[in-house]
Amino acid sequence: MVKARVYIFEVFLFILALVFLSPIYIMVVNSFKSRAELYENPLALPTSFSFEYYIQAFEKMNFLSGFVNSLYVTVASVVLTVILASMTAWMLARTDNKWSKTIYLVFVATMLIPFQTIMMPLMQSMNWVQTHLNIPMMNTHEGLIYMNVGFNASMAVFLYHGFIKTIPVALEEAAELEGCNKFRLFWSIVFPMLKTITVTIAIINIMGVWNDFLLPSLVLTDKSLRTIPLSMFYFFGEFTIVWNLAMAGLTLTIIPVVIFYMFAQKYMIKGITAGALK
Repeated sequence: MVKARVYIFEVFLFILALVFLSPIYIMVVNSFKSRAELYENPLALPTSFSFEYYIQAFEKMNFLSGFVNSLYVTVASVVLTVILASMTAWMLARTDNKWSKTIYLVFVATMLIPFQTIMMPLMQSMNWVQTHLNIPMMNTHEGLIYMNVGFNASMAVFLYHGFIKTIPVALEEAAELEGCNKFRLFWSIVFPMLKTITVTIAIINIMGVWNDFLLPSLVLTDKSLRTIPLSMFYFFGEFTIVWNLAMAGLTLTIIPVVIFYMFAQKYMIKGITAGALK
């Protein structure tokens, strides 16, 4: 009876997996077809596998430029988020007064605010900064990175804060007695102990920043600055009728994410497990 239940459950999971993977199957299969073949039967396998449409999509959506732009924005945003959020969380966790508690609660509260409710005031504020203070916030990668760090900091501080609370204060006190200053204390003793949660935060932010479309679409206007999601959007809009090129472009877009997730999956599971145990 138990074996029968397990078998039925496994069959159910297999069918569910097929349902979730069916859009990917349709996308990949149709990326190799001609337009006539695609309209004839979208679910059938192509008569021949050719990378002709991938080459055309690669060139038309300027994939290499979008990839470099996305890589720069993602790496810079995640590195700055990890550095600033970890230091902020450490100071808030180790400072026991009403101001530190208030600041921490502000960080937590901002996690509840949807981006859509503040995106227009944000753009107006950034335009004002650029116009009156001559700081290039709009239509620059650096401005986008600045905003990414601001939006990702709340979650990172929240996760770091909870993890730091589990680290014995005695370790830090012993280091201070040995003459270790604050800077060295954090980077030589505390931060290495945050490896598990740091990897988890980095993975979550990498996936979020890399796949983000809404914020880059508001900030970046020049074609040379577009990230991969923006390149795919404009490509899809311009070549909507050419579905085989669109499918090839979509496949190219998800390949970096799939490769990254394959390598990062075990670290993500470790981080989530460690966070649950903490």
